[in-house]
Amino acid sequence: MKTDPKQLRTVLVTDCGSTTTKALLFEKKEDRWHQTFRGEAPTTVEEPTSDVTIGAVNAFREVQELSGREILNDGPSPFVETQADAGEGIDLYLSTSSAGGGLQMLVAGVVHNITTESAERAALGAGAIVMESVSADDGREDYERIETIRHTKPDIVLVTGGVDGGSTAHVVEMAETLVAASPRPRFGDTLKLPVIYAGNAEAAAEVSQILSKRAQVVVVPNVRPTLERENLGPAREAIHEFFLSHVMSHSPGYGKLMSWSPVSIMPTPAAVGDIVQMYAKKTGQNVLCVDIGGATTDVFSVFADRQGQHAFNRTVSANLGMSYSVANVLVEAGVSNIKRWLPFKISDSELQDRLRNKMIRPTSIPQTVEDLWVEQAVCREALRLSLAHHRSLAIGLESGKEKGIADVFKQSSDRYELVDLMKLDVAIGSGGVLSHAPTRTQAALMLIEGFGLEGITQLAVDSIFMMPHLGVLASVHSEAAREIFENDCLIYLGSSVVPVYPERKVRQGILADISLDGRLVGQVEVGKVTRIFTEGMGKAVLKVLPRHSSVNVGAGAGESCEREVVLGECGIICDGRNRPLTVAEPTATAQRQVFSNVGLILEGRERG
Repeated sequence: MKTDPKQLRTVLVTDCGSTTTKALLFEKKEDRWHQTFRGEAPTTVEEPTSDVTIGAVNAFREVQELSGREILNDGPSPFVETQADAGEGIDLYLSTSSAGGGLQMLVAGVVHNITTESAERAALGAGAIVMESVSADDGREDYERIETIRHTKPDIVLVTGGVDGGSTAHVVEMAETLVAASPRPRFGDTLKLPVIYAGNAEAAAEVSQILSKRAQVVVVPNVRPTLERENLGPAREAIHEFFLSHVMSHSPGYGKLMSWSPVSIMPTPAAVGDIVQMYAKKTGQNVLCVDIGGATTDVFSVFADRQGQHAFNRTVSANLGMSYSVANVLVEAGVSNIKRWLPFKISDSELQDRLRNKMIRPTSIPQTVEDLWVEQAVCREALRLSLAHHRSLAIGLESGKEKGIADVFKQSSDRYELVDLMKLDVAIGSGGVLSHAPTRTQAALMLIEGFGLEGITQLAVDSIFMMPHLGVLASVHSEAAREIFENDCLIYLGSSVVPVYPERKVRQGILADISLDGRLVGQVEVGKVTRIFTEGMGKAVLKVLPRHSSVNVGAGAGESCEREVVLGECGIICDGRNRPLTVAEPTATAQRQVFSNVGLILEGRERG
């Protein structure tokens, strides 16, 4: 198969998910690259088939039938090679995967908020789900730590601890704890557990000797060589290598699937992270992206740090989802926080029953408007909780400051949150509840209210969940991936304008005036959600001018803020409710606010 970008005209890409395998056909036309046809089939990684390629071929067959293009043959490779002007075959096949639960890892370190936290960021950025993290200061007794590790069946373990040149005692003790626990890998019972050591270089030889008794050990540079610097790249590369050589190669049918492509299979979250990073780098914008699924919610962000470098972070909220984990959202958010988004009365017990029914019937879809409102209320709370989790891990480190041993235990002054919603340029939503909402305005409101957006933010959704496919395509042909992402994948909804203000000074009236290309088009009013319809599509200059010196719209209190935005079908959504949105039992006022949102939705539907 061809991998030279200049020779590529037709590329077939699959994402093998936990339940569904999705195949997309990308084709080079006269003007640019396009996403043309899509097929999907149930993933077949589990019994009775236990061969992921069966589901993949079923998805290929649907693409073949829809496109009329001959793709499959009966040879060693299932694909017909393209011939000049023949209109059949493909040039390249690529794939991502999260089947079988994706990549699951255990992280071990010495100090939780230093080395262990850096290891978590390395694992999450490589596309893993961190099942458990242990550290010497986590408050557990040795036997409790051993018991925790023993009952975890990870794909890979990442061991860290200490800065280069520092003490080796604690990280050696952690290695001995790991050997005592002797966890077994999830796949391949006869194989040694893959372990990556990315801690103090002075302890590498001793730790490697200890762990090699029970594990297959790889040593890479320290994820935290100094207190004020992270080095996550080598650990992430080692995770990816183990993912291919150990996890994928021992998963049912993946050996055959890997032989079909000259390019390595990527973990689905890692592929999404790559396309988000590519987009942020190309546009120079701060980006926040969410993929909300049935079992987990992944949040990706790219924000400029205090040194002017764009920092990428990814987190997985493994217990927050729309079906399998919906009861966890209920427990963590609380009944009252879900009910505050509903424009109708419902008892606590009935709401709990509805959500538990969804959990035991995860593939069901809303049958009534009330069911839809409940699902979208859960989505808002899942977004709120997952963003809070993400912000706790998306941390910047101050550099250029001398630190002593005492600084190890007082990091608060040297750590800062990277995610600043006032500086956010683009919020992207992906996942069924957002991508397939009956109206685009509903998706926009879920992003605004779930994330609690502030200032001026461009809103977009992934049209058919093709971000993983584009992430792996970018590894071969970045320009093709960029063209498809911007033209076929992203659907721009419009922009949100959310002023933040001190309520003791501003209690009513107009908060700010909104202009589009120099023309006044509307205002933001205290406590109200309104919508400004915009004509046409394309780019425009959006300017927001506060009416009060204490109102902040993104450039500081009382300062006007101006940004170039892409117009969308939702226009400009003006939210005059202050931030943070109040979390309390529903009141008559809150209910009226939600009713106004519903009216906004219905108005959009009638106009659409």
